[in-house]
Amino acid sequence: MGVLNQIGSITRMNLRSVPQRIGASSVIVIGIAGVVGVVVSILAMVGGLSQMINSTARADRAIVVSTGAGFETLSNITREASETILDAPGIRHGRDGKLLASAEALAIVRLPLKRSAASGNVSLRGMSEGGLAVHPEIRLVEGRVFGSAVREVIVGRTLQRQFRDVALGRPLMLRGAEWTVVGIFESHGDPHESEMITGAETLQSAFERTTFQSVVALLESPDAFAEFKGALTSNPALAVDAMREADYYRQQSQAFSQLLSVVAYLIGGIMAVGAVFGALNAMYSAVSTRTVEIATLRVLGFGASAVIVSVFAEALLLALVGGAIGGSVAWLLFNGHAVSTNGGGLTQLSVPLAVDFHLIGLGVLWACIIGMLGAAFPGIRAAQAPLAAALRGI
Repeated sequence: MGVLNQIGSITRMNLRSVPQRIGASSVIVIGIAGVVGVVVSILAMVGGLSQMINSTARADRAIVVSTGAGFETLSNITREASETILDAPGIRHGRDGKLLASAEALAIVRLPLKRSAASGNVSLRGMSEGGLAVHPEIRLVEGRVFGSAVREVIVGRTLQRQFRDVALGRPLMLRGAEWTVVGIFESHGDPHESEMITGAETLQSAFERTTFQSVVALLESPDAFAEFKGALTSNPALAVDAMREADYYRQQSQAFSQLLSVVAYLIGGIMAVGAVFGALNAMYSAVSTRTVEIATLRVLGFGASAVIVSVFAEALLLALVGGAIGGSVAWLLFNGHAVSTNGGGLTQLSVPLAVDFHLIGLGVLWACIIGMLGAAFPGIRAAQAPLAAALRGI
């Protein structure tokens, strides 16, 4: 009998006995499903961050911050410097002839969260006149745009879901002053949708500031970025960094994404060790209950390699079932949902969870590795057991 036929015969015999060992088999399936579910759900946040960054990032939009400032909240650009930046070549003009650029101020304020008694940090962004034209993805869905020189804000839909008392027409107390919500906007779930927006001059007056935190500009084309950046970095009067929008957000999220990945693999690794030991015990139990059968097959001419491969096949099948269950549960419970966490600049950020086939495939790969490790020693032991002792069930 060929090796493949031998493997198939022993594997079928093993699988037929699985219902008799449902408890031990469940240990493997449930343990591996737990590992895969945890790893996939945490890595889904990394995928969600990437999805959020790429949702509205434009190659023809640049962000300018002061040199060395990784976040807007750490940046300070004087009014004179902002005017110099706005004179740089490569900035697009609108149909009315005005520059499509916005000098923006940023303040961090506190608002009460919906799901707890605590408060969270929120970005209050001040845009220059025409700043909304620089961000065409920001679309009002309720109310109107904020007025000039009055304490009015428009708030993102994501922010509205996270915080209490953020509704159209409601007053908000921000650092002891009353502001009014006059509009609700959406922006495809990007970071701006977790912000409040008002006029830059209004924000600077209310918070007694004279500087901006960034300058955002729409360029004539993606290729105009090199000329735009070169004009700024070569000017000795300026100390600023210019970045494409996607690069800026990628830089902000990189450290957080790396931390999440480390956490996912660390927790998953610890759980995987437990799942391996569970699989070891289950497979040892499965092999021990069939000691006489396996020894008889070896006496009849079945090779040791066929026995080892059949044990691996059973473990892999159970691992695949566990991996599929874990990935499916993660997809059902988390895909399309969002978690609230501290984002760039210590503000509250809603991160979407994106569970895709790539992540599920990665989880199934983890499941297969765990199954193979759990089957290795029991399979080798079954193949190398002395025949005389095995036939007596010892």
